[in-house]
Amino acid sequence: MKKYQVVGIGNAIVDVISQSDDSFLDLMGIQKGIMQLVERDRGELLYGSMTNRTQAPGGSVANTLAGLGNLGLNTGFIGRVHDDALGRFYADEMAKDGTDFVNPPVAGGELPTSRSMIFVSPDGERSMNTYLGISSELGPDDVSDDVAGAAEILFLEGYLYDKPKGKEAFERAAKLCRASGGKAGIALSDPFCVDRHRDDFRRLVKDLDYVIGNEHEWESLYQTDLSTALEQATADAGMVVCTRSGHDVVLVRGEEEVVVPVNAITPVDATGAGDQFAAGFLYGYATGAPLDVAGRMGCVAAAEVISHFGARPEADLKDLFRQAGLIG
Repeated sequence: MKKYQVVGIGNAIVDVISQSDDSFLDLMGIQKGIMQLVERDRGELLYGSMTNRTQAPGGSVANTLAGLGNLGLNTGFIGRVHDDALGRFYADEMAKDGTDFVNPPVAGGELPTSRSMIFVSPDGERSMNTYLGISSELGPDDVSDDVAGAAEILFLEGYLYDKPKGKEAFERAAKLCRASGGKAGIALSDPFCVDRHRDDFRRLVKDLDYVIGNEHEWESLYQTDLSTALEQATADAGMVVCTRSGHDVVLVRGEEEVVVPVNAITPVDATGAGDQFAAGFLYGYATGAPLDVAGRMGCVAAAEVISHFGARPEADLKDLFRQAGLIG
């Protein structure tokens, strides 16, 4: 038996969330609907401009792990926080969600805990401005053999490739996991991230066991239309998952192709939709569910998280799966 059913590796980021309208975004020079990396000064300016802030532990992979914890799986997270108020908050909240935060907060050093200033528009779109802080120092030394090597499934985020040390950490974790018989996969993160690391990601699609992306990320990866991109991806990858913002989800594994219909709902806050889709899908994958059931689990989890503010589930996802007839 492996110690962990799912281990994630990614940026440990405190999400700071505020509601704002489009005129405020224009005033502050914030691009709507995407994730931008910002430097420390810009981060402090944006943080200071936020009204009615709420904070929650975030980071794409960490949000997915929170969903898997909600579903009762044994999970661990490889991440890096500073031994400051936000870092201690982050580590404590991950533990409360049932995920082992395997690396203790780092004392000393210059860089504070990472934070993402998220501005939620009235239409539910979120505009993320992320100051990476100490997460940018996540490296191979943070990946221990007895965590990555003890995972049945390893889940990685493409954003790690933005820093050379993150890339090394990612590669080491995947190697350790697969060498001990586990499965490793990646979420492509966003189209701009794909643009920055296209050659690396094309290689990873061939090397890893599964890849999750949305339509814009797949189109960016292969620089073509979605249909052609998915044909190329399925020729390259062990398993391909493509979400399409409220439209059918496509899952392909070898000769098996499944299209899962989505009930479109108006989001209260789209933050975490992709992260919780991944949680539902990975729960299905980890428990041996058929491909269509795993896809439907992803859709149920995504629908739950966009029905309220915040990137982590508030309802019992297993209850929702039962109501949908996905588990007994």
